[in-house]
Amino acid sequence: MTDRTPPPVSRRALLTGGALTVGGAVAGAAVTAAARPGPAARTPATSTVDYGTEVVPFHGTHQAGIETPAQAHAAFVGLTLRPGVDREALGRLMRLLTDDAARLTRGVAPLADGQPELAAVPARLTVTFGFGPGLFDAAGLTAQRPASLQQLPPFAIDKLQPQWSGGDLLLQLCADDPVTVAHAQRMLVKDARAFATVRWVQRGFRRGRGMQDDGVTQRNILGQVDGTANPLPGTPVFAGAVWTDDGPGWLRAGGTTLVLRRIRAELETWDAADTAGKEFSVGRRLSDGAPLTGRAEHDPLDLKAVTANGFPVISEFSHAARAHVLDDRQRIFRRPYNYDEPPGPDGSADAGLVFASFQRDIARQFLPIQRNLAEADLLNDWITPIGSAVFAIPPGCDDGGWIGQGLLG
Repeated sequence: MTDRTPPPVSRRALLTGGALTVGGAVAGAAVTAAARPGPAARTPATSTVDYGTEVVPFHGTHQAGIETPAQAHAAFVGLTLRPGVDREALGRLMRLLTDDAARLTRGVAPLADGQPELAAVPARLTVTFGFGPGLFDAAGLTAQRPASLQQLPPFAIDKLQPQWSGGDLLLQLCADDPVTVAHAQRMLVKDARAFATVRWVQRGFRRGRGMQDDGVTQRNILGQVDGTANPLPGTPVFAGAVWTDDGPGWLRAGGTTLVLRRIRAELETWDAADTAGKEFSVGRRLSDGAPLTGRAEHDPLDLKAVTANGFPVISEFSHAARAHVLDDRQRIFRRPYNYDEPPGPDGSADAGLVFASFQRDIARQFLPIQRNLAEADLLNDWITPIGSAVFAIPPGCDDGGWIGQGLLG
């Protein structure tokens, strides 16, 4: 077999818009072992399911990682642009990161990957990029920023911490394997280092792949079924709620917006409440997520139903009632992940939700719901928002294109 070694690739060339691909064949070697007489070797058990080889296509009208059935592990990385990074530099950065992401998501190591073996298990890896408000200012493109893309107004329930808030550029990395997520994060952050610094990393998890069917609604760290009211991906209702159809032309080509909220769960006091009190606050049964007026999770809320004593079965101040919307265009798409950090010095839990909400317009969809929840949601006794960030999610790209090309190109 002929051994060909691919030529070295200059990282400087990459960072200045040079070649993003390299040719060459990968050599292999054969090893022959001598056979010895003896008992037959046992054949190891094999599985008919190999989740590690599953691939989510990177290219397309929309970025992957939104409509994609949520993977088991996630890392949300917020970056702050370095001083002097302008539109031209951002274009170079996004070309480089797009190439990295396209390779990683199909199980191929990026150029100059020191641990290429770790890229061989894509495990449904998706890489989704988002642009924060500050990126538009740095690029001299303030006029191209969506009108509602600005930091959320303060809410009385918020106790926001700087280490979980803001950000100019978002990397959302999701896969069914935590090693795959960690490797992708390191590769992308390394290649972004000349342009940006890490502001925060928020890691999250859901149930492992295969533990439940993909269609089963996620439970959050409080044990609640979380996301019942989501529009169904792939439907016209989903498209009307999520994909932006007005505003800047570059975003209308297949983009959306993301609100990312870090919400701490006050588990010590939640544990002290009884089931009836928890369900009254949520407006749904904890056992199966069904509304208190229904039998199954997806039964509609009956906010007019009353008890024998004339009191509402579902309180108008319950979480389900406060978050309820009647117009499909006002719905949001929740794609949350749980987090669980080491306990505090007193042993109390530090856990909660990395709440990701996708919608076509933050001001028209997310803000009205959040105002209702902040004003009078019984669940507020047990949850505290401690982080907040907003991002425009650019459209996807074709093979040979790059994310953000419609804005930065």
